[in-house]
Amino acid sequence: MINFINVSKIYKNDSAALDNVSFKINSKEFVTLVGKSGAGKSTIIKLLIGEEKASRGKVLFGEHEVSRLDHKDIPYLRRKIGIVFQDFRLLPLKTAYENIEFAMEASGKTKQEIDEVIPQVLDMVGLADQSGNFPHELSGGERQRVAIARAMVNRPALIIADEPTGNLDPGNTWEIINILLRINELGTTILLATHNKDIINNLGKRVISLDNGKIIRDEKKGRYILK
Repeated sequence: MINFINVSKIYKNDSAALDNVSFKINSKEFVTLVGKSGAGKSTIIKLLIGEEKASRGKVLFGEHEVSRLDHKDIPYLRRKIGIVFQDFRLLPLKTAYENIEFAMEASGKTKQEIDEVIPQVLDMVGLADQSGNFPHELSGGERQRVAIARAMVNRPALIIADEPTGNLDPGNTWEIINILLRINELGTTILLATHNKDIINNLGKRVISLDNGKIIRDEKKGRYILK
């Protein structure tokens, strides 16, 4: 599904955010990206969603070479990818239901589809009774669950979770991770970027470790061993 082939990203000041990086992620995998700030995790995500272009090498998502896509084609690529951010990025004047509805409307879904699917995803993330709540009426963990529901509502092939538990306490952290695991079990590929040592060590999933723009470790059942 995802294939980085000898990918480098050089910025104008000659700093290398990525240096000759290669890896593959198969469909239905759960993969964690780990590395200190500046290691290259965010750059990988930006290249994958077409926010940045590789300086060298190829970034493939399915049959698409992302760096060669026209600007007008990027929105169609992103419909196949759901993204969950650390800061939730919910619309403050819309309810939980309306935040998810907005994502479905943007992708051209009908009202019938919207009315059928949103209750299902809210139930899956444990918010069936809070669909009418605004973000300020929800806890941090609940807001992140709305963000996950929004990310998965259009049935993307891939969900990218970029530090999704960075603002959460340990209890809410594992609620979010367990939801991502359930989504993965249903067949969606998960790419999780995190600094959380406990998550990495307890997941028992593949870990790609980055340092200074290079992959220093890629293990099927990885642990947090960065210095």
